[in-house]
Amino acid sequence: MKRIFILLLALLFVGAWAGQKMLQDSGYALIAYGQTSIQMSIWVFLALSIVTFLLLHWGINLLNRSLQSGARFRLWNRGRSLKVAHNKTLKGLIALSEGNWWKAQRLLSQSAEKNEIPLVNYLAAARAAQEQGEEETCDELLQKARNSTPEAEIIVGISQAQIQLSRGQLEPCLATLLNLRKRAPKNSYVMKLLREVYIQLDDWKALSQLIPELRRAKALKQEKLLQTEQLCYKKILELSISQTLAASNEDKRKALGESWHSMPGQLIKDDILARHYTDLLVSIGAEEKAEGVIKDLLKRKWDEQLVNLYGRLKGANPKKQLDTARGWLKDYPLSPDLLLTLGRLSQRNQHWGKAVTYFEQSLEQDPRAETLSELARLLQHLGETDRTLKLMEKNLTLVGGGLPALPLPEKGAKLAAPAEQQQQQQ
Repeated sequence: MKRIFILLLALLFVGAWAGQKMLQDSGYALIAYGQTSIQMSIWVFLALSIVTFLLLHWGINLLNRSLQSGARFRLWNRGRSLKVAHNKTLKGLIALSEGNWWKAQRLLSQSAEKNEIPLVNYLAAARAAQEQGEEETCDELLQKARNSTPEAEIIVGISQAQIQLSRGQLEPCLATLLNLRKRAPKNSYVMKLLREVYIQLDDWKALSQLIPELRRAKALKQEKLLQTEQLCYKKILELSISQTLAASNEDKRKALGESWHSMPGQLIKDDILARHYTDLLVSIGAEEKAEGVIKDLLKRKWDEQLVNLYGRLKGANPKKQLDTARGWLKDYPLSPDLLLTLGRLSQRNQHWGKAVTYFEQSLEQDPRAETLSELARLLQHLGETDRTLKLMEKNLTLVGGGLPALPLPEKGAKLAAPAEQQQQQQ
């Protein structure tokens, strides 16, 4: 309040002073331009100058505010468009997660150009189009994604490879992934996709070259990586035989041995691969070679199935083979598979009595149709017919397992004559 009062006093003072000066001397101002001149008092000139200044100042402020209002409107309009695009993108992603592919594609495509990151919209819309089977639309959306963000070529390429893989387009997918490998050689996800493509293409040699890189990049968990290695080298071993179908068993054995010894050192000690190698040796008749592999495996880890297989092999020296199996009996005296194997090896060495004893002990430990068949066959050839019949009767459930429950006659009942059967039917 005091400030206003002081300001009014100052204005009154200035006004009184100016009025006094105007009465004392009005002065004059002359403005001339060409043949035209304008003359006025100095005080009128000052008043016009002040008014002109104020008008110009007001006009400039008005123009500036008009320009600012236009900018504000544009900013408001852009913000509104971004908000609408954001809402559509959010609804589109929700529809995508719910499997509403048509709605997701429509919303994501519509909001892509007005979104700050159109790449996300185009990639998600491409997936929705792929799920609907619209492959051309999907490819167009992927191209738009590539054009909208050229620096995101790796992301777009990975999405394209995933879609090609889902379509079963293995060769184009492989080309896409190999191109990505050149651009991003350390990208672990590209390696994982390459692994899947190589498996589906049965390109085991390429996969074997990729496995060390998968290990260095830690692209797979250790268990998954081991399974991949085992699958890969199993197939490589099988291919070494299948590629020499017309060759002799000796040539197949050599090819198989070369493939086996060319594997990484730690895999030769892998039990699963060694067992598969053994099965392949047996399949081409290289049982003598398989015998040595089985013995090495059993030294590392006891395996009932391998023991069973050992008894089926025809080794180079049946007596030494039997002695080897007898040595295992000290540590595994109740193993049914070892007892079965000892029976077979005793029979191979024509030790008939010992073979019968081992078969009976194995059958006692674990009644199995396989053991029963071996024992019955041997007894039959030894002329033990009654003993064979008693054995089969006692273990009939092993032979006829899985039969339905049906009524049976009492023991000792005689078969009815044909005439009596007809009367019963009538």
